[in-house]
Amino acid sequence: MTTERRSLPSVGVVLERPAMRALIERSPRTLVTDAVRAIIADARADGHGGATLPVDDDGWVREVEQRIAHRIAPSLRATINATGVVLHTNLGRAPLAALALEAIAEVSRGASTLEYDLARGARGSRHVHCAALLTELTGAEDALVVNNCAAALVLALQAFAAGRETLVSRGELVEIGGSFRVPEIMSTSGTTLVEVGTTNRTHVDDYRRALGPRTGAIVKVHRSNFAQEGFVAEASVRDLATVAADAGVPLIHDFGSGLMVDLSPWGLTGEPTARDAAAEGATLVLMSGDKLLGGPQAGIILGRAAAVARLRQHPLARALRVDKLTLAALEATLGLYRDTAIAVQAIPALAMLTATPARVRARADAVVATLARYGQRAHVAASEATVGGGAFPTARLPSWCVVLEGDAVTLEARLRAGAVPVIGRIADGRLLLDLRSVLEAEDATLATLVRAALG
Repeated sequence: MTTERRSLPSVGVVLERPAMRALIERSPRTLVTDAVRAIIADARADGHGGATLPVDDDGWVREVEQRIAHRIAPSLRATINATGVVLHTNLGRAPLAALALEAIAEVSRGASTLEYDLARGARGSRHVHCAALLTELTGAEDALVVNNCAAALVLALQAFAAGRETLVSRGELVEIGGSFRVPEIMSTSGTTLVEVGTTNRTHVDDYRRALGPRTGAIVKVHRSNFAQEGFVAEASVRDLATVAADAGVPLIHDFGSGLMVDLSPWGLTGEPTARDAAAEGATLVLMSGDKLLGGPQAGIILGRAAAVARLRQHPLARALRVDKLTLAALEATLGLYRDTAIAVQAIPALAMLTATPARVRARADAVVATLARYGQRAHVAASEATVGGGAFPTARLPSWCVVLEGDAVTLEARLRAGAVPVIGRIADGRLLLDLRSVLEAEDATLATLVRAALG
């Protein structure tokens, strides 16, 4: 052992320092011990003996406290999404409405009627809590909620096509977020995929020719995260519903986005609503809860009563069920859709998507004005935001951003390291904070965090 390594103190010696004993009185001893051990190990690995160790008691306390703070800090943290992507998958997709947050707090405070029927005074089912609202809002015969849309697809195929074949267009075998691919998700259900048509053109007759005695289902995937243009063709859900009915197999429509209201008055066109999808004749319609619907992560299944009942009774449904917090948030969010005017204001994702450019600019101007009062330089610039969440892939929303003056890479890192991380985007060497994807209630906090990052 080298002289330098022999000079390193033992963990026990450091813990006997008066300042460390005082620290142990206010912090768990195991955390303090682990922090001291890690500091000494780092010094040993550094190869400079004790040269990299704290030089006095105050230094030891500061270093240990920093290590403890880092260790106990949660990895899942609130952030401010200033990327300009409203439904950002990496940042949690849709923020919840105030009523949804209140509903979560209410049912998590104590006992709840999760699986208790008050009318009968006996055990009930968690599957009833959102079903009535979903059928009311979409016109579907019945509904079921599982933990996400991929789970809904796996459950549907497991119930209807396990050990059999499923027909799907080559042009709909898409990749979704995180490098997950629809055909891989479908294959986990135990079905054999039979691809029909070509990448750019698939016709109704392609499905008819592929039907056989082993066909268990037809799947129609709504291409929500990209667009095809040019020499393209696809079979409609209505046409496929007829083919499926004639063959006696279910048509499963992976609708995806969960859009509940028509957003064309705000310039967002081309995406069908859940009611439209439910009316097109598919046996089952599958969609997400945390995209355009603006609720918590969930997989929502709409469809014919007999088909939904079959899914509800399937053993896999228990493995894929949602908890009371998700059901509470989803039910509260759905309730807002009884009045569209209220929904587009009270559901944060819709409020951000439908905000006028003038309103977004006024907020950006206010943030810049706040920074200017403290002598910090920034300016407002026009930008384009996107919907995100695999919805309206070609849509560009006119927006406004705060442009911070200084080294973009350094500023971006500082904002990410803040008390509340701010996630922006770098474009053309500038750091942009797009206000369209920032909750209006966060504007003052954003200004404070930017001030701290600018120093």
